[in-house]
Amino acid sequence: MSARGIPDASPGNIAAREFSFWYGEKQALFDIDLDISPRRITALIGPSGCGKSTFLRSINRLNELIPGTKKTGTLEIDGEDIYKKGTDVVALRQRAGMVFQRWNPFPKSIYDNIAFGPRINGERKSSALDEIVEQSLRKAALWDEVRDRLHDSALALSGGQQQRLCIARALANDPQVLLLDEPASALDPIATQKIEELLFELKGELTVVIVTHNLQQAARVSDHTAFFYLGRLVEYEKTDVLFTRPREERTEAYVTGRFG
Repeated sequence: MSARGIPDASPGNIAAREFSFWYGEKQALFDIDLDISPRRITALIGPSGCGKSTFLRSINRLNELIPGTKKTGTLEIDGEDIYKKGTDVVALRQRAGMVFQRWNPFPKSIYDNIAFGPRINGERKSSALDEIVEQSLRKAALWDEVRDRLHDSALALSGGQQQRLCIARALANDPQVLLLDEPASALDPIATQKIEELLFELKGELTVVIVTHNLQQAARVSDHTAFFYLGRLVEYEKTDVLFTRPREERTEAYVTGRFG
């Protein structure tokens, strides 16, 4: 569905309906209703502990790795309930790739980091893996920087390069959705700019959902923004509208810096 509730033919539609989530006895999300459009960048904003990262990690069920969690309601990608019984969670996490706040390359070569997912999926042909590695690094705007040292350790890259490598690693699985949890918060301004430019390029191919505490970043990169507060979705709108003409008083107070 589009932000206006109109069906969109592109893959990567995300739809939450009365979605709630608990960590043990603590409820973190309350009845979230949200349609995220494909081939757009959607920013999730709000103060610490508001539920935005919980919602992001619910999209590929990473939260289930924490004991004692539970959920109600539905969360769908392209009309398919991702929590239904029998869902292949490994395939889901390839379909909805995750990039974390702190880059986490494997202690392997640059090449092996990118080839890891395709190999797990059964790809063994060297020529096919070579093509996947090159195309993924190109999409992550990293190929020209590392093409002559693909067999060097990924840990020798700079922080910004390692973060783009992690994006390339997710792209190697040909995802429909890319989830990013504060991907630039630990980077310097130049590396942050490269990540933001990369997201602009990627949104033409897939759905991008980014959690950020940086309101300026949300305003720069996103097409739509969702404001979360105390586990509830307060407002969801086109980014320029939400930042300049918010409907809700709490949204206005947050984006103008009166709390946060």
